Amino acid sequence: MSIRVRFAPSPTGYLHVGGARTALFNWLLARREGGRFLLRIEDTDRNRSSQEMVDAILEGMSWLGLDWDEGPFFQGEGVERHRADALRLLAEGKAYRDFTAPEELARIREEDPDGATRYPRRQAEALAPGEAEERAAAGEPHAIRFLVPDHRVVEFDDRVHGRTRFPAEAIEDLVILRADGSPTYNLAVVSDDAFMNITLVMRGDDHLSNTPKQILLYEALGYPVPEFAHLPLILGPDGKRLSKRHGATAVGDYEGQGILPEAMVNFLALLGWSPGTDQEVMSRSELVAAFSLDRVVKKSAVFDAEKLRWLNGQHLNRMDGVALASLVLDHLEAGLREPAEAAMETDPAGFGAILDLLITRARSVDDVAMKLRPYLVEEIVYDPGAVKKHWAKRPDEAAGHLEALRERLQGLEPGEWTEARLEEELRGLAEERGIGAGKLIHPLRVALVGEAVSPGIFEVLVAMGPDRSLARMAAGVQWIRRQVAGNA
Repeated sequence: MSIRVRFAPSPTGYLHVGGARTALFNWLLARREGGRFLLRIEDTDRNRSSQEMVDAILEGMSWLGLDWDEGPFFQGEGVERHRADALRLLAEGKAYRDFTAPEELARIREEDPDGATRYPRRQAEALAPGEAEERAAAGEPHAIRFLVPDHRVVEFDDRVHGRTRFPAEAIEDLVILRADGSPTYNLAVVSDDAFMNITLVMRGDDHLSNTPKQILLYEALGYPVPEFAHLPLILGPDGKRLSKRHGATAVGDYEGQGILPEAMVNFLALLGWSPGTDQEVMSRSELVAAFSLDRVVKKSAVFDAEKLRWLNGQHLNRMDGVALASLVLDHLEAGLREPAEAAMETDPAGFGAILDLLITRARSVDDVAMKLRPYLVEEIVYDPGAVKKHWAKRPDEAAGHLEALRERLQGLEPGEWTEARLEEELRGLAEERGIGAGKLIHPLRVALVGEAVSPGIFEVLVAMGPDRSLARMAAGVQWIRRQVAGNA
């Protein structure tokens, strides 16, 4: 049988980073080995599950491009099968009825934690023959517990951690059917994975303690025992388990921040796995070709938000121009969408050149959308920090330099408005004035984009074109002189 893996999220919350990484690793392995990737929604917790969370999980999976081959299955649909498995274990003497009151068991655990491990079993063994069945028939509330075999060690070969051992004596006789008739997690998972013919269960390290319990249940029910692989947990920069205090943890949050799905997939793949080379920027197909469980590390991975943004910038640079333009339009504020669409229609090459210029330093689609503003509007807002640094200290000097540069560039023919010629003219003027080129470049940048940072200044001049560039320079001179006059 070809490999069959599954992702089984609980719809009690959004698709978070850890769950998305687990889904991705399962998906990559299935695609690498020509197997099947199944999706199961574990919705047996009716009080906390919701359709909203189901939809969010499915949307998150679709956004990441993690298409499933079978499903989504819903665990709640298998409850009768789960109950049948529990009752079969009871009939075969592999489980027993537990009439212990929850309050009594809590008291015993508090007084003697070690002694509580087998307390329900001792209580059941003290009942007279047939008493358990009589009390159950009379409607007395009780749970059904699995009879954990004594004096054995549960061993399995974990595909990540290697040979792993658990003494059965340390495992409590686990409840498999609650007093209300609902199945517990461990029984439902075993029943479902067997029903779905899962051959490898890949999940987070936080499930490692459940594995010996589930192996015992597989064996008791006569179901084939799948292989297991437990992935390292994802930690925040402070070394603690990733949570909301570290920022966004739901995948949908990153989509809203302008992170590309390709970048998110690339980033998640590198959380606890390495291709074995120095390559970091990888496409989906490259990840599939390189993925193997042999290169999953045992230690926890650290979530580095800056690394994600860097990878996002790399994938932005790889994007097709048309696709990038469409994406940026979706992230523009309403007032900028119309001029952007007009620019795309009237001068698609020029608009594409502006986008190429902006994505060089961008880390998200939002970065590109925000930095596109000066190239679309007629009037810009000057950043106070940039004004203070490059205009306000010596306003007369800044205005004089800008005005002189404008007069010099105004004489250029349209065909001469190139990066090389613009740089030649600016540096020539700086030399004539006996100043460094920066004395012209910095005030010019504020005039053109309103900020102290931008792509290369000569690239900006070309992208804006002569008309807009010269108009911005004139507006900058007027603004500086108005401020000087107003402060006189």
